[in-house]
Amino acid sequence: MVRHDASDLAQRLGRQAEAVCRHYLSSGFRQGRYWLVGDVRNTPGRSMFVRLKGPETGKGAAGKWTDAATGEHGDLLDVIREACSLLDFKDVADEARRFLSLPHPEPESDERRTRKPNAPTGSPEAARRLFAISQPMTRTLAETYLRKRGITALHETGSLRFHPRCFYRPDEHSPTETWPAMIAAVTALGGKLTGAHRTWLDPDGFSEATLGKAPIDTPRRAMGDLLGHAVRFGAAGSVMAAGEGIETMLSLRCALPTMPMVAALSAAHLSAILFPDVLRRLYIARDDDPAGDGAMAALIDRAEQAGIEAIVLSPALGDFNEDLRMLGIDALRSGIRVQIAPQDVARFMELAA
Repeated sequence: MVRHDASDLAQRLGRQAEAVCRHYLSSGFRQGRYWLVGDVRNTPGRSMFVRLKGPETGKGAAGKWTDAATGEHGDLLDVIREACSLLDFKDVADEARRFLSLPHPEPESDERRTRKPNAPTGSPEAARRLFAISQPMTRTLAETYLRKRGITALHETGSLRFHPRCFYRPDEHSPTETWPAMIAAVTALGGKLTGAHRTWLDPDGFSEATLGKAPIDTPRRAMGDLLGHAVRFGAAGSVMAAGEGIETMLSLRCALPTMPMVAALSAAHLSAILFPDVLRRLYIARDDDPAGDGAMAALIDRAEQAGIEAIVLSPALGDFNEDLRMLGIDALRSGIRVQIAPQDVARFMELAA
């Protein structure tokens, strides 16, 4: 009964799609056959698009919408639910019926509307929403994924969470899929969340071919404001290690469990990380590839200009997670011990012995 009622109401709203959008998504604007807005909660922007014309049901139906930034999708009943902060279907249906009984004035032309600034796709606000609706990582597939990669140092990992059905869209022409994902918070020096990183995971478990990542074209994607910021493990101090990948830095933490570390998520972003005011010595966890070498050189130059001592840590293989998986924790510790400053051995490696 509820399903039939919902379908009927969604079709009726679809016939008035533009009027619904102008009323509940007033921060948006019409462009061609679509209504563009920041998200289903009426944030200014253009990452969410609502189809204004189309069949009553099925693919391409009027009123169907997709948020390209988050992968969320739905119909106009979902728009009403979010816009009015309603929880029960009865309240959503009552609001929809109320709206449908009202006369709809002729829409004013788009040229007469004052458009608000567009929000970039994958905005920091979308990243904050994604992280907020994700769950703690403990006893989830995300924790299993990291442990299968040999990572046992999972203390101070509040920046990591798990989402069981995170949206994934291969490209703008493909349907949206859902996969479990590890969600990482990207934060500024002061702790403000500026972005999020998604690692989609294979629900069927770990394999050497994928190392636990989902069998999709791009199992890792970032969103939000990333430049200068990072995924952080431990509070900033006078000594810190920085590298590209989350798994790389967590592997290094298995050997240096008390050293604060950051993952910049890419070589380009590693070279641009911002330094805490208290930082005096920076360890750079190098990935053994040309991009890693370029990031290392740029970061060394910036650190030296800021009066910060920069020391490069090199893996025996391709990266420190590969060292951990293929050579073992004892070999990883031995390799790190001879590369860090003598005073940091006692300070940061004593718990790893």
